[in-house]
Amino acid sequence: MIRLVNLYFLIILIGCNSNVETMKYPETKKELIEESLFGKKLKDPYRWLEDFTSDEVSEWVTRQNELTDSFIANKYQNKIKEELKDIWITSDISIPFRRGDKTFYYLNDGIQQQAVFMMKHCDECKPRVLVDPNKFSLDGTISLSDISVSPNGEYLAYSISDGGSDWRTWKVFNIDKEEETKDLIEWSKFSFAVWESDSSGFYYQKYQKPEEALSDINRSPQLFFHKLGDEQNNDKLVYEDKTNPDLSWSINVPENGSYRILTIGEGTDERNFVSISLDTSLEFIPVIDEFEASYRFLGGNESTLWFFSNLNAPNGKILSLEIDDQNFKWNELIAEKDFPISTASIAGDKLIINYLKDTISKVQFYNLKGDFLEELDFEGQGSLSGFNGKLGNSISYFEFSNFTSPQKIYELNLDSLDYKLYWETKIKGLEVGTYTSKLEFYKSKDSTNIPIHIAHHKDLEINSDTPVLLYGYGGFNISILPYFSKTFFMWIKSGGVLAIANLRGGGEYGDSWHKQGMLLNKKNVFDDFAYAAKYLHSKNIGSPQSTASLGRSNGGLLVAATMLQYPDLFKVAIPQVGVLDMLRFHKFTIGWAWESDYGEPEKEEDFLNLLSYSPYHNIKEDICYPTTLITTSSRDDRVVPSHSYKFAARLQEKQSCSNPVLLRVESRAGHGAGTSKDKQIDEIADIFGYALNVIIEDK
Repeated sequence: MIRLVNLYFLIILIGCNSNVETMKYPETKKELIEESLFGKKLKDPYRWLEDFTSDEVSEWVTRQNELTDSFIANKYQNKIKEELKDIWITSDISIPFRRGDKTFYYLNDGIQQQAVFMMKHCDECKPRVLVDPNKFSLDGTISLSDISVSPNGEYLAYSISDGGSDWRTWKVFNIDKEEETKDLIEWSKFSFAVWESDSSGFYYQKYQKPEEALSDINRSPQLFFHKLGDEQNNDKLVYEDKTNPDLSWSINVPENGSYRILTIGEGTDERNFVSISLDTSLEFIPVIDEFEASYRFLGGNESTLWFFSNLNAPNGKILSLEIDDQNFKWNELIAEKDFPISTASIAGDKLIINYLKDTISKVQFYNLKGDFLEELDFEGQGSLSGFNGKLGNSISYFEFSNFTSPQKIYELNLDSLDYKLYWETKIKGLEVGTYTSKLEFYKSKDSTNIPIHIAHHKDLEINSDTPVLLYGYGGFNISILPYFSKTFFMWIKSGGVLAIANLRGGGEYGDSWHKQGMLLNKKNVFDDFAYAAKYLHSKNIGSPQSTASLGRSNGGLLVAATMLQYPDLFKVAIPQVGVLDMLRFHKFTIGWAWESDYGEPEKEEDFLNLLSYSPYHNIKEDICYPTTLITTSSRDDRVVPSHSYKFAARLQEKQSCSNPVLLRVESRAGHGAGTSKDKQIDEIADIFGYALNVIIEDK
């Protein structure tokens, strides 16, 4: 049981650590807050920074940004910013999808702050702009988030994010009439718009309006149906469960409209319930009523529904659910293989399964009865994605890229399974064949083999002085696969080596790989990351004096925890929007949902495990930590910025050498999605410019 022992509001002003004569940090007050948690006495002197929307905290952030600005301005930053502006002036499109005879996609011309949503009636037709988010705001900080086209192709439901927030406002655009409707949905979060089969309206998930939008806990969502033309307060409540506030909902409607499939989940736990309504009454019959496995709906017709599942199959399998009146029969169509399913979809009359073999895509086609047809004949080694569609489609699209090859989009004929190039992205300064990427394996602390991708210019002379960027994530069953990134390309273009380790906690080798890096096994992830650095250094690819570590969100936790446990392995550490206070992450917005991966701080076993690696609580005296650049955003309402604020304050206090500890806080931005072009360029230039300056100039 957690018990507050004492709480004093004794204010103490601190400058820099007395041992660090060359650094002078902004004065940061301390409050004497002490708690006894499961017999452990803990001090939390910077808890006042959790009130991150207050004027006092805002003033502190301003002083921190001023200090950071004085350090990161250098020749590398300026050079990278100018080169990024050139690299960004490239036209990109998203993987297209079709509704009837209409093709939809995003287009980013590299000049505008945000990508626009487009439509074409035919291959020869002139594309039409449906939604231009650049008109939402002058600075590009109000972005287009999710889109959903009605089955008849007449309407587009789209959501808007203000300043990077996860909160969404939904609007509707009449495609045929080329005008906005009066439909408006507010306080939706973590939700798609799922259309009814007759295009009369759509389903969505919403929360109660919070008192403080950026920090209040989000629980007890409700599933609603919105009929086109109605006011939101007239929307029909479809499902809620007041007794289980941590549950959330999603719904699917097969194109023939025969059924409605309700999926019930809890936080980020991939296990779920499944219920089915056999008609428009929305009276749901449970078909999976235990949290024992993941079930993802793929598609369906009048008698059969298809699902991905990992029930007794860590690598995944494909199931069918046969429906006869109110009788339900599960069948295994495609059995588990030796390598995991990355994605599965139905397009035309095909099941399209994207497998991962040592992080490389391997796509196979099956008929709807589960019979193998053929494997996609594709020469490139990297990531294949897309293959979306509906029953009856004749065309689908897929994308290929890797760390050194920009995206190519292909049009796939679903009858012949032939494909042709549809779009190729050209990046200024990137010539095919001038950069190389290879997959290697190294042993972690417990001798587990870990894949690592290493990319660089093919003519780069690599030695112990070469700047190395080590990137990782390691959590939530998310796979970090070979893909092209302008951010990463900028690093290797600047003469560095990019190394991306496929750590446990991800999904690169199925559910078992995920479980090896979650809950009480979380420390495996930090060891995997540290031993990636050791492996690189053993091969004379950089050294502790030339290696920077980088990670976002859960990857920010990774970078911070690893630098504290292995401070001598890195020259620079860059934890971005990280989860850094592992004892209080569940007390803000959607943080409680991560307990499936991290554990519950209110339970003793989980608490002790979290305490053992929580970055905020494991900063020690008299240790020289790497130069650290902590980044966050003032409007991040997923991983709230107080994580980064508190960690920065305590690390500045405890740092025992002259290596700077800097905090960079972006305004009018959130967790990352929807960030404007200019803000992305500024952030990359600041981070990479500073890291290179530290690595090269501090020799």
